[in-house]
Amino acid sequence: MIDYRKKITCNRKYQRSVSSDIDLATESNRGRIVNSPAVRRLQQKTQVFPLEINAAVRSRLTHSLEVQQTARYISKTILKELKKNNKLKKYNLQGLEEAFISTSEMASLMHDIGNPPFGHFGELAINVWMKSKGIKCFNKALNIKQNSLLEPEVKVLKKKLEKDICNFEGNAQGVRIVHNLQSLNLTYSQIASILKYTRVAYENKPNNSSPFSYLKKKPGFYYSEEEFVQEVCTELKMKNGYRFPLTYIMEAADDISYGIADLEDAVDKGILSLKKLYETIIQEASKEVYEGKGIYIKCIAEENYQKAKKVKRLKVNTFIINFRTQLVNELVPYAAKVFLENHKDIYNGCFNKALLEDNSKYHIALKVLKNVAFKHVFSDDEVELLELKGNSSIRGLLDCYKPLLTLPNKKFLCLINGEKNDTPIESRLFKRLSNKHISSYEKVIDELNKKNIKGFKFKILEWYYRGRLLIDFISGMTDEYAIKEFQELSAIK
Repeated sequence: MIDYRKKITCNRKYQRSVSSDIDLATESNRGRIVNSPAVRRLQQKTQVFPLEINAAVRSRLTHSLEVQQTARYISKTILKELKKNNKLKKYNLQGLEEAFISTSEMASLMHDIGNPPFGHFGELAINVWMKSKGIKCFNKALNIKQNSLLEPEVKVLKKKLEKDICNFEGNAQGVRIVHNLQSLNLTYSQIASILKYTRVAYENKPNNSSPFSYLKKKPGFYYSEEEFVQEVCTELKMKNGYRFPLTYIMEAADDISYGIADLEDAVDKGILSLKKLYETIIQEASKEVYEGKGIYIKCIAEENYQKAKKVKRLKVNTFIINFRTQLVNELVPYAAKVFLENHKDIYNGCFNKALLEDNSKYHIALKVLKNVAFKHVFSDDEVELLELKGNSSIRGLLDCYKPLLTLPNKKFLCLINGEKNDTPIESRLFKRLSNKHISSYEKVIDELNKKNIKGFKFKILEWYYRGRLLIDFISGMTDEYAIKEFQELSAIK
């Protein structure tokens, strides 16, 4: 039975009093999110073009604002259709309309807050470094020559945490930022809305025949947030591995928004001319692999290209605006239609694909645009050079801060407690870390002590959270700051 009163609630982990005012809770969520440093930092993080000085080209923040607006449009379209068919009351959505819309909007605004400097390339750099060097630091800090010397339970834990920390993922980091690093104390519903993937980072990726192959294709949260995610799922009656219904809206809004946006930015940068953009869309859409379904996007491109040619000035702007508007105005109702046609599975969270991943003409349209961007934008020399700079900066920063990861447990805790020690390099590196991230580390170490966890189990968990501390610090940097910090520590400047 679909009952949104069980999914969209006022409850949070920490609350002074029990409240039933869902609109007040929703506004509180909005205020906390919009005013958070994590959202502000998106302005100086890469969408496609790192270190871009042209204000017209999208940053992560401007992209996220566009996704937010598209999510609002989809949500309102869904609610309008439900109201027309007298189903708001049936699904217990009366009085929840604003919360439904706002939760989808804020999930969309937050959807990229966990992305590191230089986007997915930065993500890859962190994981490659952790696998090649981080685990060696782990063993050196623990002074373990052979895992066989560990107790079976501790050995399993170590292996689990090694895998977890080598699987940095922007969506999982977003959950960590919201709950642990920024401590926004959002409602359970708002937090559930950003759980795009439902697999913990140490869990194996399921095969394609699994009922959760899509929902678990990437890590959605880390070991460090696993207990809290379970709490969220229990509170909202979500089964293990299942997704929150409004997350599908956020995902569709993202798919729609960046389909044309990346190409528009490429035109603004001069990488593609209007004629070249039009020709590449037509060429890509004509490929046999699309089985004739590319005709839809070809017609939209052709129609708007001919309109743009008749304009004396601002031909590119005319094409982009009309092309984008037409595409959004047709994709949004379709996304809403798919949502409602699969409402039961989506409400329950077991719909194992994206709303716009159905081989329809709309899905093919987005696929064509993404393939054009991949071939003509992401492979551009300027983009690739900046990505290489980003890779060098992030891996270089991890190398610079590596001494903190090789320290024995007791010596690192001396740094935390401000005690005298014989580690001058490590002391200076430690002072550069963010107090916010150190505070999060201290909090979890206090919890381990309260649970009376000792011996190798404590050392393994301590190092895991130390590794998280460093990853939190570096992944939270803006593109420009990451390069600046690397240059300073490497004596390049």
